[in-house]
Amino acid sequence: MSDAAARVEELLGTPVRAISDHGRSHAWTLHRAAVADGHEVFVKAVDDDADPDAGRALHAEAAGLRWLGEGDAHGLVPAVSGADRRTLVLPWLAAAAPSAAAAEAFGRGLAALHRAAPDSYGAPWDGFIATVPQDNTPTTGEWGPWYAGRRLAPLLPAAARDLGGSGVRLIERVIAEIDALAGEPEPPGRIHGDLWSGNLLWTDRGVKVIDPAAHGGHRETDLAMLALFGTPHLDRILAAYQEAAPLKPGWRQRIPLHQLYPLLVHVVLFGGTYRGSAVAAAEAALRA
Repeated sequence: MSDAAARVEELLGTPVRAISDHGRSHAWTLHRAAVADGHEVFVKAVDDDADPDAGRALHAEAAGLRWLGEGDAHGLVPAVSGADRRTLVLPWLAAAAPSAAAAEAFGRGLAALHRAAPDSYGAPWDGFIATVPQDNTPTTGEWGPWYAGRRLAPLLPAAARDLGGSGVRLIERVIAEIDALAGEPEPPGRIHGDLWSGNLLWTDRGVKVIDPAAHGGHRETDLAMLALFGTPHLDRILAAYQEAAPLKPGWRQRIPLHQLYPLLVHVVLFGGTYRGSAVAAAEAALRA
């Protein structure tokens, strides 16, 4: 029996009939497993030689899924079947073709999830986005200073070499001018936090969200992430969202501001390939 299968059996309390590799993601190996009662599960396991932060990140992912599930009235969030510091087990979700109807239902469901508002920005667990730590210290006040201080500024030291002096100064301008750039105040929303298209699963039961960097944040962040690398039927998602929970004026102009953080994460993870995108987002944010 493989180590992953043994870990699944321990977490679920049921024998594993079969398990197969399903690729890798950063510091984790992915598996598809069939258990004794006949249903299938998805398994995300920390590699044996992975950085210790990989286990902490997996713990944050499980905590985020459970927390999002508390505010999920539309079935967007898969239930955690089992989790520990080395393994996360979720139901296996069979893929389906993206559709306009599923997109509209997702837009309405996302609006409802965001409205299940926490009391503060951040979250009661150590945060990660992929393998990059993020400061989830619960914080009250307005979103702009929180975003500048808890998201943008902490990444500058790690991104500085690839950004170069001019890039760093540009991000520092965004941080300094955040009060003018952030838009009208809004209460914290219960957000996914890493809602790019790769973290949406289109299934025959609608859109499901996975791999969150969940926290109390600004709802525009999730919508900006959907636009960052392209999402099927994004226009239908946004239209349904707007009907359910209209956005504040200027939200389209603030998209680059919200995209700046994940682009800086990409600079930290992948280097100078993403410098141009991060600089362009900062410039667009300052022009808005």
